[in-house]
Amino acid sequence: MLLDYIINTPVASIIFALTVGLSIYAFSNPPIYGRMMLHPYTVYRDRSKWPMVITSGLIHKDWTHLIFNMLTFYFFGFALESLLVVQSGPIGHLYFAGLYVVALVLSDIPTIMQQKNNYNYHSLGASGAISAVLFSFILFYPRTMLYLFMAIPIPAFVFGFLYLGYCIWASKNARDGINHDAHLYGALTGILVTLLLYPWIFRHFAEQFGF
Repeated sequence: MLLDYIINTPVASIIFALTVGLSIYAFSNPPIYGRMMLHPYTVYRDRSKWPMVITSGLIHKDWTHLIFNMLTFYFFGFALESLLVVQSGPIGHLYFAGLYVVALVLSDIPTIMQQKNNYNYHSLGASGAISAVLFSFILFYPRTMLYLFMAIPIPAFVFGFLYLGYCIWASKNARDGINHDAHLYGALTGILVTLLLYPWIFRHFAEQFGF
């Protein structure tokens, strides 16, 4: 009975509510950032601080950061979870949860290694996991039209290539305080996890273009 309840739980709804709730709470409680933000210097030296890798993905810097991430999650997270349930039955809820959590962790590991000696570096936000959700969705529906800047129509697969290219460039050149590495490795994690769960997805992706 408990197992049935767990595997039928709508994970995207829980993630959405938890992220919005904790982010809003953190806005008016600055000390929460110190306890939940990713601090690579500390995490690298103290294994007991590894939960920061998860908690940092549940809070955001400001309203703009939160709204942008949650809009993306709303449009693609709920759709992807429903799709995984269609493909795999109720266990699709757990697949979605696994993809999201694995992406939260793996998207931050490169940052931890790169910034392990930088005491002043902190990172927060769900962008790595949300990039994983977006790219998993793109593998299923590469020809879906997305809207760049909410206005410019662009096929999902084209957006994906442009996004990866920009992340690679920005991680080396941008000085905007955004953790572009988390975006990049989150997207790659989404692709990898989806391929592991559904090895046929590569063939499906190619077939959308007549290959």
